[in-house]
Amino acid sequence: MPQFKWVASTLLGVSILCGSTSSAQELTNDIAPSTARQWTDSLLFAIRMDLARPTVHARNLYHLSAGMFDAWAIYEPQVQPSFTTATNNLPDCSAIHRYRTNGAPPLTPAQKALAQNQAVGMAAWTILNHRFTNNRRNTQMLERFRQTALSQGLQSTEIDEANEFSAQNLGIRVGRCIIANGLADGSNEIQDYRNINYTPVNAPLNPSTPGNPGQINPNRWQPLLLDIFIDQSGNMTDTPEFLGADWGQLDPFAMQQSDRTELTIDGVTVPVWLDPGAPPTLGDNAQANRTYQLNHLITAMWSGHLDFADNQTIDISPGALGNLPDLDALPNEHASILDQYNQLDGGFYGSDGHALNPSTAQPYVSNVVPRGDYTRVLAEFWADGPDSETPPGHWFSIYNEAVVSHPDHQRKFAGLGEAVDALTYDVVAYLALGGALHDSAIAAWSVKRAYDYARPITAIRYMSALGQSSNPELDNYHIHGLPLIPNRIEVIEAGDPLAGREDQNVGKIKGYVWLGPGFIGNPRTDAAGVDWQLLENWWPYQRPTFVTPPFAGYVSGHSTFSRAAAEVLTALTGDEFFPGGMAEFLAPANDFLVFEQGPSVDVRLQWATYRDAADQTGLSRIWGGIHPPADDLLGRKMGATIGIKSWNKVSGMLEGTLPDTNMMTSTVRVGCAIDRQGNHLVMLLLLVIACARLAYKAREARQTICGG
Repeated sequence: MPQFKWVASTLLGVSILCGSTSSAQELTNDIAPSTARQWTDSLLFAIRMDLARPTVHARNLYHLSAGMFDAWAIYEPQVQPSFTTATNNLPDCSAIHRYRTNGAPPLTPAQKALAQNQAVGMAAWTILNHRFTNNRRNTQMLERFRQTALSQGLQSTEIDEANEFSAQNLGIRVGRCIIANGLADGSNEIQDYRNINYTPVNAPLNPSTPGNPGQINPNRWQPLLLDIFIDQSGNMTDTPEFLGADWGQLDPFAMQQSDRTELTIDGVTVPVWLDPGAPPTLGDNAQANRTYQLNHLITAMWSGHLDFADNQTIDISPGALGNLPDLDALPNEHASILDQYNQLDGGFYGSDGHALNPSTAQPYVSNVVPRGDYTRVLAEFWADGPDSETPPGHWFSIYNEAVVSHPDHQRKFAGLGEAVDALTYDVVAYLALGGALHDSAIAAWSVKRAYDYARPITAIRYMSALGQSSNPELDNYHIHGLPLIPNRIEVIEAGDPLAGREDQNVGKIKGYVWLGPGFIGNPRTDAAGVDWQLLENWWPYQRPTFVTPPFAGYVSGHSTFSRAAAEVLTALTGDEFFPGGMAEFLAPANDFLVFEQGPSVDVRLQWATYRDAADQTGLSRIWGGIHPPADDLLGRKMGATIGIKSWNKVSGMLEGTLPDTNMMTSTVRVGCAIDRQGNHLVMLLLLVIACARLAYKAREARQTICGG
């Protein structure tokens, strides 16, 4: 796969809250990756080789991040750790707490830096060895971990009894603390994360046969019956069960008990985090049914945009797309949510782009490509990341490659104060990002379990087999049928090419849609294209060995993960824009798509802001046939809440206190009064976080609060 290519531009300048400039030399990005970055890259390598399990890998990324943060925090007495706290009585956890409480011996700056790097490395190595030892590809994974450790001067994950309080021993204990907590967190890790209490209500759907004859409840999730299942990482497995049905039982990072409610489904009471309410369903009310019907119908109609040869073009530059209204201004009711989407032509209303690149003060250059290339690249790029690191890993890659490695990026928390060293910046960033993605998996999958909602392939095939719901006077009317849309969704009449030799298909429903994998002999040379097709045979834009993810649809995990990550990166950097004002990914002509040949031209996906990228993720899943709009917008809203919660918690941990999301102005004034010329890292963090947390909520008040 092609690698990320990021556009650099010159910053106009960075203003610092409270009007102070640092006397310390600015850190630049032309340095070796931090210890934490090296271990994160090693985990991403393992994720790409493992099964495509977004919930599991969100947890792996969080636990790695928490372990590295806690190992770093051993030598920062005012920082609150994640797991090695006073209330955690597990042996290795309490041992670290006692060491921190009793006070580590004084260290020179060089000794401290060495100790932190060694402790971080050993914590990471210990955790990753444990998580992947039993993996079927463990030889390659464990060797990658060993090589990373050796490059950092680490030799073994066994405790050295002769040197009890060495940094390496302390790092191992942090890793063991994380492992012990993980074995009791509700994930059922010991049984390879198998579900404990879930049974699907619907018989499996065989997508290679027409319709959906085994459907019992069109509102509920349906497993697929496949001869071969190949996940989005390219792993061949048995047809999978619902992935992560019990994930709502896990311990979150920043969500609180007040975010948790309960719902009973099929006699089983399950937790629901940040409950968005029920999805649209089919029932006995024709008017109420229309919200369900249109949601899934939009997914089918948008698949009609997947043809590069239809002569439709689109400007995908940040000057033309992005800059959506604030999520709080968008509705929560499903009928109103539908009105936010361009149901016929695709996209989201209000996505009008940005007038200028703030880093160059110049307009963004137009970027016109065939719509069918853009939509197909979008669907495949965001599916699991271009290298199949799953959505949580994809956002870690974006941070590594598009943010912290960018020459214009400065390692300043919220873009304020003095730059900090790479290890400090990375462990803080990874914890905020990992915690947000872990909580996103818990919240999104708790909703998936609680409402057990159907995927588009289930809904579209079910409704199309029943007929149409637009005209009660016609013989093929059914209250659960598909609405008719001229030139998009129509009834087959006699003489239609799809009528069949004996007119056996007359009266059935056809759609102008992507034709599916049956029209692709060789994905390297063939593209299915778009045409009229019986909707009882409709396929999402996916491989025939995958079809759709093995878990319920509502809400979209991609939408939740992506918006949570976007909020963290916005808060972390103090800027909603990518460094340089734009990030870019190049999908080369005829050398990117996996499902079929393409794109026909080079396609450069471009985003001005982190939120623009996240919003695009949600749209990609509609074009990919995986989600209807109902799954998308409310997932984004959940993700935004989670991302802010995660950043606020990490901010509080750096202050040595629990997060106060309603920080008083007086606290900021005190923080801004701290001597900015001091070199003590924690004092600097207190200043930066105190100022930054309020700045994130009310940037326009910066100068007033800090006295100009």
